[in-house]
Amino acid sequence: MDDVPLPYQVTQARDETADTVTLTLAPTGTGLLAPFTPGRYALVHALGVGTVPVPVSRIDRHEIALTIRSSDAVSAALCALRPGGRVGLRGPFGTGWELDRALGHDLLVVAAGLGPAPLRPLVLDALAAPQLYGHLNVLVGARTPDDILYAQQTHAWSAAHGPPHCAVTVDRPGPGWEGPVGAVTALLDGARFAPRNTTAYVCGPAATVRETARALLERGLPAERVRVALDSHPDRATGRRDGTGPGDVLSRDGGPVVGWEEVESATPTGRTGT
Repeated sequence: MDDVPLPYQVTQARDETADTVTLTLAPTGTGLLAPFTPGRYALVHALGVGTVPVPVSRIDRHEIALTIRSSDAVSAALCALRPGGRVGLRGPFGTGWELDRALGHDLLVVAAGLGPAPLRPLVLDALAAPQLYGHLNVLVGARTPDDILYAQQTHAWSAAHGPPHCAVTVDRPGPGWEGPVGAVTALLDGARFAPRNTTAYVCGPAATVRETARALLERGLPAERVRVALDSHPDRATGRRDGTGPGDVLSRDGGPVVGWEEVESATPTGRTGT
């Protein structure tokens, strides 16, 4: 992995929400980044502004997609890019979701906030090889209907009879919203999975990750079968997360995806803080 960013060009810029954009990027020279796997992230250099780590939200043969929320000067500069714009990329970094560990299992994907972004490549891989897994469940939570990432695709999944079984809930419904309202954990009751033969993948704000993991353990999922990550980016200078995660283990370098058993063992009591 080279420390020099490779030049990539924006081939498509799609507005997902009022403050979130998905950029599709392709290499402009002969250099290619090593292949990404779902859950890993790239360091994205906004030329002349700064650098931010962003998990991949789609992986193609030569192109990758990054879903970015405008929250500071760097992410705002990236969100303003349009086709033809250029960035520098390094990566891949971090740990992945390791879908291969779930062969033959029911899959339970729970995402809130920006969580659908790093989980989308995993869902697409599972959909591409349905014979390798049992039931696929995708449960999504958002603040409002306007904040749902990949809304068109998600609504199509929700309206279909599957796979996957997909359900979406919001905290604050808007005009015309007829779906569930409330925490994403409330959607677990409608999912199809056998707890002892299920692997779960959870990404979202710290409180959502914690509450979902505990709800899954109460339903009988082994802790090592609950893979978790935060939807926030690591700090640009240190590569570390903001320390608000469920246990210090989620603040390690590398933007980790970890098993919940590691989080449980991070404190002497086996419980994580708020």
